[in-house]
Amino acid sequence: MTALMNNYQPLPISFERGQGCRLWDSEGREYLDALAGVAVTSVGHSHPRIVDAIRDQAGLLLHCSNLYRIDWQARLAQRLTDLAGMARAFFCNSGAEANEAALKLARLHATAKGIRQPLVVVMENSFHGRTFATLSASDSPTCQAGFAPLVEGFVSVPFGDVLALEAVAQRYGQRIAAVLVEPVQGESGVQVAPSGYLKALRQICDAQQWLLMLDEIQTGLCRTGRWFAGQHEGVVPDVMTLAKALGNGVPIGACLATGAAADLFGPGSHGSTFGGNPLACRVACTVLDIMEQENLAANAAHQGRLLLNTLRSALTGHPGVAAVRGHGLMVGIELHQPAPHLAKLAALEHGLLINVARGRTIRLLPPLTLGDDDRAVIVERLMALLQSVG
Repeated sequence: MTALMNNYQPLPISFERGQGCRLWDSEGREYLDALAGVAVTSVGHSHPRIVDAIRDQAGLLLHCSNLYRIDWQARLAQRLTDLAGMARAFFCNSGAEANEAALKLARLHATAKGIRQPLVVVMENSFHGRTFATLSASDSPTCQAGFAPLVEGFVSVPFGDVLALEAVAQRYGQRIAAVLVEPVQGESGVQVAPSGYLKALRQICDAQQWLLMLDEIQTGLCRTGRWFAGQHEGVVPDVMTLAKALGNGVPIGACLATGAAADLFGPGSHGSTFGGNPLACRVACTVLDIMEQENLAANAAHQGRLLLNTLRSALTGHPGVAAVRGHGLMVGIELHQPAPHLAKLAALEHGLLINVARGRTIRLLPPLTLGDDDRAVIVERLMALLQSVG
């Protein structure tokens, strides 16, 4: 019996320490982490510079509230906006909160345009969070079950389908305030946007005076081989959301904006008690330092390409595999049949941490520090896993 609410179904493993791409459980068994806490510990476990930053800042100041200037917050905002080509940043504590902030900006943008019943275009099979607004913006019947009525004001179109968006523009154009999209849909099984799709969205949003809002919570911060996934097509959104890798395990989220969207929030219009505290922002600045100095974007591109090519070659003709796809160090292996038990089997029998998205796609999100040896072990253990289940 446990005093915890029954939100999760954790595996019977408790980790005690980690180093780089490795974790050790309470019995001393070693695991290769090919999930990175779902794209969170992107500079690896227990990176010495992260440890030093947390230790030092904990002895100085953890929290003072946003009633006062926070220098680390200002530094982080400048770093992120410079990297993204954006203008301003708002800090919160999670990806869902970052997307909440983005959706509030969409509503304020609609108000400024005089739209009385605004709509935000979202994508089929998307996932943006578990708050009421972000859950309503997501396409996840399992997550939405029991929470009706959901928040109104969303219209969905197929991901990657420009013609469908143009049809929505003709039907609802006067009511649409923004388009919210993940450059790669992680939770639905690493669905990669077709080439030119984001650029086409940018052009449509410009023509319609809609905000283009990129949810880069999973794709951002070097995961796809660039600082941000939109940069592969030279696309700068009006709003961008970040979290996960930004704190390497310390909770932090960010909503970046540029152009008119950067000036929509005013004093009192939105806020967060813990958002942008000195500890989280100093750690995030350290994460950016590591990513930059260790050239992790290039490493993610290189290792991701090798991992994807190796898996495609090894799994071609495998009777259980329908597709292998990815972008940088986001890789999905879609199976013909649902296999929700694979994550448990991988951990318990093969010492490999993965997860299974939408019941049938093995998702790999290893730390961006991944090297040749650990990449080879991931492939070896995955092949053994797939062989063991036929």
